[in-house]
Amino acid sequence: MRYLTKSRFRLGIDCPSKLYYTKKENLYANTKDLDTFMQALASGGFQVEELARLHYPGGTLIEDDRTSKNYYSNALDSTIRALSKSDDIVIYEAAFSYEKLFIRTDILVKKGNDIKLIEVKSRSFDPKNLELFNKNGSIKPGWISTFYDVAFQKHVIEKCHPEWNVSAYLLMADKTKKATVDGLNQMFRKTDKGNRTGIDVMVKTHEETGDSVLGLLKVDEYLNRIYNGQQRAIESMDFYEMIDTFSEYYGKDEKINWPIGWHCKKCEFKTNEETQHLISGFDECWKKQKNFTDSDLKKPNIFEIGNFRKAKLLDSGIFFMEELVQEDVGSDFSPYHLTNQERQWVQVEKALELNKNGKADFYLDIDNLSTVMNNEWKYPLHFIDFETSQAALPYTKGRKPYEQVAFQFSHHIVHEDGRIAHQSEYIHHKAGVFPNFEFVRILKEALSNDNGSVFKFAKHENTILNAIYTQLGASNEPDKEELRDFIRTITKSVGKSAEKWEGDRNMIDLCEEVKKYFYHPYMKGSYSIKKVLPTVLRVSDHLYQKYSQTIGQLGISSKNFPDNHIWIKEKDVSPYDALPAVDLSVIKDSVSGIDRISDGGAALSAYAKLQYTNMSDQEREVIKNALLKYCELDTLAMVMIWEFFKFVCDNK
Repeated sequence: MRYLTKSRFRLGIDCPSKLYYTKKENLYANTKDLDTFMQALASGGFQVEELARLHYPGGTLIEDDRTSKNYYSNALDSTIRALSKSDDIVIYEAAFSYEKLFIRTDILVKKGNDIKLIEVKSRSFDPKNLELFNKNGSIKPGWISTFYDVAFQKHVIEKCHPEWNVSAYLLMADKTKKATVDGLNQMFRKTDKGNRTGIDVMVKTHEETGDSVLGLLKVDEYLNRIYNGQQRAIESMDFYEMIDTFSEYYGKDEKINWPIGWHCKKCEFKTNEETQHLISGFDECWKKQKNFTDSDLKKPNIFEIGNFRKAKLLDSGIFFMEELVQEDVGSDFSPYHLTNQERQWVQVEKALELNKNGKADFYLDIDNLSTVMNNEWKYPLHFIDFETSQAALPYTKGRKPYEQVAFQFSHHIVHEDGRIAHQSEYIHHKAGVFPNFEFVRILKEALSNDNGSVFKFAKHENTILNAIYTQLGASNEPDKEELRDFIRTITKSVGKSAEKWEGDRNMIDLCEEVKKYFYHPYMKGSYSIKKVLPTVLRVSDHLYQKYSQTIGQLGISSKNFPDNHIWIKEKDVSPYDALPAVDLSVIKDSVSGIDRISDGGAALSAYAKLQYTNMSDQEREVIKNALLKYCELDTLAMVMIWEFFKFVCDNK
């Protein structure tokens, strides 16, 4: 039987058509399978699940082999046997089925006919300020899928056992609690032992983990809103209609031809360069419902337009950029830089140019950019990038779940005479020490020798420094006011903080400068540095010729690469893709997923591994060096983008 499980039910909430494409990895492409950042976050969820089990000790684990043909029947039989042994029992991964529905519960606590259904989530909440709900008691959009998940489980259990009194709970990271032991995170380690969670638990009892950082939230009253139709995830179907429809079509392996719409923009069942041999479910839907051809679907469409939210255009039958007129996008105008609407229209024009001619020129507002560079950017220019972590389970005593940890920065400097240097860097690679305050001290030392402009790329660095500012305020650091004064000079206050400021050297967001003055259709509406850098390298012969030389020939210092390293070996290959592989031969438990550190997810995994107290010096050194190379490239990438701007403006 093809069961509708809770994960498939949640997928159907996202889009009912997706039920047909899921679990067909050899047939349909799925971009989520390739997302290392999401994989890093998911591992945090399994750590929380293992900690949660310690809160309810002595439970029976329903073991499973999900590759077995008898997976469902084995899990169900094992659950029945466990329940028959006692009226007072805790079960992990209990299995229940009703008609075509099947669930596994994270934790089930049974005392007679009183049942606690506990769903464990790595998400965080504040029990004193429940931001999960609106003032009228309705569930906020970002949490609806989570509550439907629990509602689905409770529904199945009550159908299987109408004699039971079932109460449902969410067990999550509590943002108000602090870890009372060092190394909590590393008590739950990623492993390759083959168990479902992929986590090896290094402790035996809850007491060894200190005071709990998890909190329990009873959710029955909110589930009732789902059951009685007050809270709908899909407007046209209530909870029970969704179950009936999803289970029927999934059971028959038939597709629900759900109306295409703006939700398709986030569809994961699309092909990319790595999955061209597979089928695109996205294309399949649009071909069937719009009679589009393969040729049609290669044309630029409105989903590709950056920060574009005009869903009503789809209702008018407009999907391709060639169908747009400027009024569809808007005509908000500024004489000083591209507005959001101007940038969107530039993207439309350039995408159509590339589609028609096979090539396109870049857009660059030379006059306004030159004015800003000459009048507002002060030499020497400092380019900084941070690597940070937010773990559900804190690494060190006294920290809260998902508290910001800044473990690394890189810093390039550009002098007025054109000299470029990898000026300084910092990395915390020892286990069991909270690095944030040392991080700021070293950063202050690096940036306090002059009043040159400081550049970040996107909002991350400002957010992190604001978080550390708050952490310093609650600390006993002897130099905390001096460090807070420094943070105020290069940042702008964010959030609901009572203090408001904007520093004299408030960091310039190079990502925003790109948005204001530059565009090329290779970027496809994305302003990630991983998109912008390869784009400027492809369109700039000057940069290609320069950076296809060795570091020694360039005369640009590097703290982590040898003089014979070449940044650009092929024009169409990003320097990120050419970063050296990590030497896994010296690293235990290579399941960590850090064979190459070239994105944020791999960096998070690498830092988590550095927190292992029993890691050898050799292992630690290999991972540290890989992180240093990755972070150095991030700030050099910013320098390259600046060089592109300067070269074009100087040679206009």
